[in-house]
Amino acid sequence: MSSSPVQEQAPRAGARQWFGLWILLFPVALMTADLGVLWLATPSMTADLRPTSSQLLWITDIYGFMTCGFLIVMGALGDRLGRRRLLVLGSLGVIVSSLLAAYASGPGMLITARALLGVAGAAVLPSTLALIIHMFADAKQRATAIAMWVTALSAGIAIGPVIGGVLLEYFWWGSVFLVGVPVMALALPPILLLVPEYRDPEPGRFDLVSVALFLLGILPVVYAVKRVAEDGWGVAHLAVAVVGVVFTVLFVSRQRRLAAPLLDMRLFRDRVFTGALLTLLLGMMALNGVEYLIPQFLLVVGDLSPLAAGLWLLPGASGLVVGSQLTPVLARRCRPALVLAGGTVITLIGFWLTATAPADDSGVAPSAIGLTIIMFGVAPISVLGTNLAVGAAPPEKAGAAAGAGQTAYDLGLALGIALTGTVAVAVYRGEIADALPADVPAGAAEAARDTVGGASAAAQELPGETGERLLTVAQDAFTSGLHAAAWVSAGLALVTTVVVLALLRHIPAIGGEAERESADDSPGRPSADGSRAPQEQGTVT
Repeated sequence: MSSSPVQEQAPRAGARQWFGLWILLFPVALMTADLGVLWLATPSMTADLRPTSSQLLWITDIYGFMTCGFLIVMGALGDRLGRRRLLVLGSLGVIVSSLLAAYASGPGMLITARALLGVAGAAVLPSTLALIIHMFADAKQRATAIAMWVTALSAGIAIGPVIGGVLLEYFWWGSVFLVGVPVMALALPPILLLVPEYRDPEPGRFDLVSVALFLLGILPVVYAVKRVAEDGWGVAHLAVAVVGVVFTVLFVSRQRRLAAPLLDMRLFRDRVFTGALLTLLLGMMALNGVEYLIPQFLLVVGDLSPLAAGLWLLPGASGLVVGSQLTPVLARRCRPALVLAGGTVITLIGFWLTATAPADDSGVAPSAIGLTIIMFGVAPISVLGTNLAVGAAPPEKAGAAAGAGQTAYDLGLALGIALTGTVAVAVYRGEIADALPADVPAGAAEAARDTVGGASAAAQELPGETGERLLTVAQDAFTSGLHAAAWVSAGLALVTTVVVLALLRHIPAIGGEAERESADDSPGRPSADGSRAPQEQGTVT
């Protein structure tokens, strides 16, 4: 049987490309590590800067908020400006904003620095992925490269709290931000040496109105989702979300009329592209609900130190690494949909372990093992979802497609916290309201009803037996909330399985026989693995 043009014309990457990939992975891991590196530093940072509760919320959330909002914008800008150039500019932005955050003299300065860091991160992430898509034209090598990219992406989230815990043992809270300075500074020279520049040769005009409409659409939605996760549903949050939806509709309408849109809406006609984005969105929703709650469980219910809790999270990172590296091997032998569905079924075991963890220190091991299994099962979603989404787009639009995929990923993480976090909070508050000891003072009772952290702090200030009973009640209520969130996440995993089998089951194994039979595909039409013929590629320098 003859080989397809895709197979004949796609060169295999050599040592330079693989070394370049390894260099690109460091900024990727750093960007996602910054999502969690502040978690353990919050108490000491709060004691030093004394932010209000509103300022503390913005300090915690603004980084992910800005990253999610600017991903598609930066991806489209990279297609026009040059992806390596945007990566370098974003890296310089990371260095400057990290220094500002580390030495912030007040809450306002830290919020500003974290916001700038989020915008810089949005420039780095889609640029690295788009460059990888170009550097690895061979489908099998590209799948492996994307698996490594996803491993770095998700491992950064897992190791962020660990890095923070180690640094806080010896240095001040601002030290957690300085990690990014040497990483980026050392990565820049080899990036310029090993990674080729790439851009769309005919990008068209960069439409600033589209940028404004997109930001006015996505940012209110992300803001509303994050506030729902903190405060529960409310009319004000719903109104903000409606504003975002209105501007999103206006954005979509304008993209359909433009000759050179910020985001080509025709991509969504592709069943593979749409299915991959939905898989990323739902899969990350299922993961992040429990991933967000388990660290708190380890600290409050397991009574672990921040460093010990971080170390218990390391097996989860290992599960993700193993799953990510195993995924491309399996995808060469099985249809991607079967690999994805198999992974979501495996996560059900992890959700069950989490949903049955005891409400004391004996629950530490089951919850950590459950998270490890969940992250192993979710790994194929990150790898194949990203691969299929970006591969379904023409190479000259890879930056925008990478931004769309990363936005679905990040929005799924935010929605996961909002949905399962709301469920967990409702269960916690319902249980603790009925079980509070009668002799707990009104102020301590109010703090305990608000959050489990407030209950833990209040219990430490109460005399012996009263404080112990309050803490036990709070631990039991929080564990019940975690259990409920785990069952909700298991339901999301089942929905993800249905979406995968409905929209992606027709895709053959990557590099398999069905791919080789795509010889009749015309240039520009997706091949079996979702990639497109190299004739469409843009300018390389």
